Amino acid sequence: MKFLRVHTDEGLRDAVLTEDGRVATLPGEAEAFDPDRLRERGAAAGDGVPFEDVRLAAPLSPGKVVCVGLNYADHAAEGGQAAPPEPILFMKAPDTVVGAHDDVVIPRGSEKTDWEVELGVVIGRTASYLETDAEALEHVAGYVLVNDVSERHFQLERGGQWDKGKNAPTFCPLGPWLLTADEVADPQAIKLGLDVNGEVLQDSSTAEMIFGVAYLVRYISQFMTLYPGDVISTGTPAGVGAGQKPPRYLKGGDVLRVWADGLGEQHTRLISA
Repeated sequence: MKFLRVHTDEGLRDAVLTEDGRVATLPGEAEAFDPDRLRERGAAAGDGVPFEDVRLAAPLSPGKVVCVGLNYADHAAEGGQAAPPEPILFMKAPDTVVGAHDDVVIPRGSEKTDWEVELGVVIGRTASYLETDAEALEHVAGYVLVNDVSERHFQLERGGQWDKGKNAPTFCPLGPWLLTADEVADPQAIKLGLDVNGEVLQDSSTAEMIFGVAYLVRYISQFMTLYPGDVISTGTPAGVGAGQKPPRYLKGGDVLRVWADGLGEQHTRLISA
């Protein structure tokens, strides 16, 4: 199933995308993320409205967003870095999350705002100290499209941790929907990409990841507890702005199309703070 959240006159509502591409909202206010409860409610959804007639929110409100750095060898190489021996982890704050069609705000003082298409893994069950890859996948509720927007000057040239360049408001467009894990035959065979103003700059597959989804869920659970609704953003392939020759960064008025097979498309406009 494909789960969404939409803004309505009555407030935020959970919804499902029907087989004919319509959006059916579920009764009552949006609830805390519970995949079993969502399935129950979704099974009873009625008729929907055209997808283009709804205002999308992020499909869930993550408790935390755990991000993986340099998880594609070609992306590490374009930045002149070696592939890491273990996953590099950093965090995005929940207030970076916006919907798939919301504007992205270039922060004050930005010199190098950049893009990163990524596969997001949505946790469905509390996970701690998982022992096997099979066990890890049992804790995955589904998958979601992520753009890990980054300010490289803040991230790499202002000292300290990467978090400085990762946590401006709107720096984590999420969605348009959450695709449940049972509809993904292999999370390591998802094509994904990103266009800037209609120009294709990222076009890859999760097959190119250094550390796969199952490994990442298991690995991260050794360091922190993962809860239902947490999102793991699994890294980006080559083609980011910092890797262009010469480097190329986002400016007000730019439009991004971010996509992944089965996970839909994001269409976001850049505006200056």
